Amino acid sequence: MAEVVGIVLGAGGSRRLGRPKQTLPLGDTTLLGHAVREAERSSLDRVVLVVGAGAEEALAGAAPGRATVARNDAYGEGCASSLVAGLDAAGAADAIMLLLGDMPGVDADVIDAVRDAWEPERPWAAVTEYRGSPGHPLVFSAAAAPDLRALHGDKAVWKLLERHPERFRRVLVDRPLPRDVDTWDDYVAVAGA
Repeated sequence: MAEVVGIVLGAGGSRRLGRPKQTLPLGDTTLLGHAVREAERSSLDRVVLVVGAGAEEALAGAAPGRATVARNDAYGEGCASSLVAGLDAAGAADAIMLLLGDMPGVDADVIDAVRDAWEPERPWAAVTEYRGSPGHPLVFSAAAAPDLRALHGDKAVWKLLERHPERFRRVLVDRPLPRDVDTWDDYVAVAGA
């Protein structure tokens, strides 16, 4: 079985929300804590948590168990900088799974289903498709690392998908696309669900 490392991106500055969304309460933890808990509960071999803005407060709320913590002080340069920090912390692995710290609808069952679908053929990459809409998590084989390290800015992995759709295997998940918390309305919707 391949070694798959989960990289939870939780370093953003939350410009649209106006405060570090990673620290918002969600159940008995925080938004980021929920994402880390689900990654740790899954079949991932290792988990890397990338923090940046409000790192101390985010870590206090996230309380990572077995996750390795990587700090990205360049988070203002975009999500790709956090991805590179996560790759550096992950080290050698057969694949990485990219997870968002602000998408609580991605639970261990989804993570495991995507890993299980990627494993038999181990394609260059796999993207989760929720009832026709692409979303997270995404899995990238070790062969994709040079391309991932060359990315810059925000939404960079999506630009890679647009340029090379033939490299991505689609993993179908029969659920609605999980909500990404970017605004207060998004938070209220996921907290009340």
